[in-house]
Amino acid sequence: MIAVELRKLCRRPRTWISIFLLCLLPTIVAVFLAVTGVGPRPGQGPAFLSAVLGNGRLYPAAALGIVLPVFLPLAVAVVAGESIAGEAGTGMLRYLLVRPVARTRLLIAKLVAVLAYTFFAVFSVAVTGLAVGILVIGEQQDVATTTLSVSGTSLSTGQLLIRAGLMMGYIGWSMLGVASVALFLSTLTDSPLAAALGGIAVLVGSTVLVGLDAAATVNDWLPTRYWLAWVDFFRDPILWHDVQRGFLVQALWIVVLLGLSWAAFTTRDVNS
Repeated sequence: MIAVELRKLCRRPRTWISIFLLCLLPTIVAVFLAVTGVGPRPGQGPAFLSAVLGNGRLYPAAALGIVLPVFLPLAVAVVAGESIAGEAGTGMLRYLLVRPVARTRLLIAKLVAVLAYTFFAVFSVAVTGLAVGILVIGEQQDVATTTLSVSGTSLSTGQLLIRAGLMMGYIGWSMLGVASVALFLSTLTDSPLAAALGGIAVLVGSTVLVGLDAAATVNDWLPTRYWLAWVDFFRDPILWHDVQRGFLVQALWIVVLLGLSWAAFTTRDVNS
């Protein structure tokens, strides 16, 4: 069942179109940076974008910083929202459940497909960012073997790769919070668009509340509160406090919403 869902994911044109568009935006930004040589001031714009003019090897982090606020969660929400509701909307869900397929097994297969898409999207943007950063922006000769961290200390190539891997894992994990919302809504409706928009609505609402002083009592439990904590992987030493909090907050959202998804789907009366 898992293999079937992964094949369906790979055969859908929208999967590859969304990956292409996610990788295209950082590429366009890199071309503009390389042509003009003008980047945002330090502390402004997406994370790391002000530093990549000096070293294209940092561009994978900047590329993910570009797509993280809107485009990456939007793509993940669309895929997760379509997972169950898409089958129901086309009438395929009822035929799937007529066969001897347990609902829990089907839900797990759908979840694995969403996981695969999420982490592949993050990996694709990071690899594209590395290639574009080196080929288009370039790297200084005096930093061929080391890269400056956010703290100003030097990181070896091995250290940079390890921290980039941690960054990708953390961002992928953060995206699963949005995916869990959309997947839960996908078990309640036959409209993939409604499920995806519900996930985006939670994202927008969380982003607004994080910047609202009146919501300070709930800020630490909002899904987007620690999304940018991955920047701490590029400090020396790594600051783990916000990373750990972000991991635990996302884990709470994921566990609760996946539990609700299972409860809703296993008891749902499928009529379409």
